[in-house]
Amino acid sequence: MATEPPAKKKCLGADCENDASALQCPTCLKIGIKDSNFCSQDCFKKNWNNHKALHKVAQGKTANATGFFNPFPSFAYTGPLRPVYPLSEKRTIPKSIPHPDYAESGYPKSERFINRNKVDILDAKGQDAMRKVCKLGREVLDIVAAEVRPGVTTDYLDEVCHKASIERSCYPSPLNYNHFPKSICTSVNEVICHGIPDQRILLDGDIINLDVSLYHGGYHADLNETYYVGDRAKADPESVRVVETARECLDEAAKLIKPGTLIRDFGNAIEKHAKSKNCSVIRTYCGHGVNSLFHCPPNVPHYAKNKAVGECKPGMTFTIEPMIALGKYRDVTWPDNWTSTTIDGKRTAQFEHTYLVTETGVEVLTARTESSPGGAIPMPAVENGANGGS
Repeated sequence: MATEPPAKKKCLGADCENDASALQCPTCLKIGIKDSNFCSQDCFKKNWNNHKALHKVAQGKTANATGFFNPFPSFAYTGPLRPVYPLSEKRTIPKSIPHPDYAESGYPKSERFINRNKVDILDAKGQDAMRKVCKLGREVLDIVAAEVRPGVTTDYLDEVCHKASIERSCYPSPLNYNHFPKSICTSVNEVICHGIPDQRILLDGDIINLDVSLYHGGYHADLNETYYVGDRAKADPESVRVVETARECLDEAAKLIKPGTLIRDFGNAIEKHAKSKNCSVIRTYCGHGVNSLFHCPPNVPHYAKNKAVGECKPGMTFTIEPMIALGKYRDVTWPDNWTSTTIDGKRTAQFEHTYLVTETGVEVLTARTESSPGGAIPMPAVENGANGGS
């Protein structure tokens, strides 16, 4: 199979697009953190306050000093983000809460014997069950999102999600799905999707996608949103551009949902809007059917001129979840076999809802409420000369 050429190292400076030079942080070298390269001394000084926080969580193999370590120190990461291990112990679910078929084995057997050309049409009972679990999914996402702030770890957010799920008699669908080790996906900055919660602390200026899925009453809910971490993220034009473009792309696609709409048409609307904002659409991952199965037909690609089959019919439930990037659309997966990042290390954002096709249009089963954290923000003002050449 074809492979991508190795990506050049990028400067670790926030919002710096330059290639890295041989200049490395002396503290990182001293404690064993590798690949801590900046493009210039000025860029290093400018980013020192944020960068020094990484010393506390030890990007490299510093287990002797801090207990934290990078499990893949020789991997060619495409951006500045690093995993921070060890992972916390697998969280348990009370036996009184119904488990999906993969909860013990890690293998979703029921998904492996379905007809890939057959889309389930839910009856009134199934639709009501989806409404209930999706309402619970929204509650859990909002609870986790309210905890997003600089200084917390993604593992803490996983703990919050896990407890909120149990309190609602729900099984967090990601847990042990194809052996995923956690109850939520936390995807930070250049991570496209499937980020594994670990010991990394969130920094002022990060963006984070929280992907929540629940199993309750025999049905799954699936939704996600991208949030700004601290005021620096909201003041960064590039972060705001990719986050708000992703939000708008989902809105554009949702406008088309009604009986008779072709599944392939969603990608055309998404890519048209993404391109108008000078962003790209990730192609590897797609939306999907969701009901009594976590993932089932139809597949819903997010890029233009795709060859998805089928059309919307009343009673169908599926997700649309566009992943939008500031740079190239290609992706690289970390050695954990889950974390997917942009090939150039540039930031990416995603939004997702579960939809029910009705006789007259669509019902957004995972819709935001008036009290939901996050939400759209305007582009920040850019001071004259802020983006000038050096």
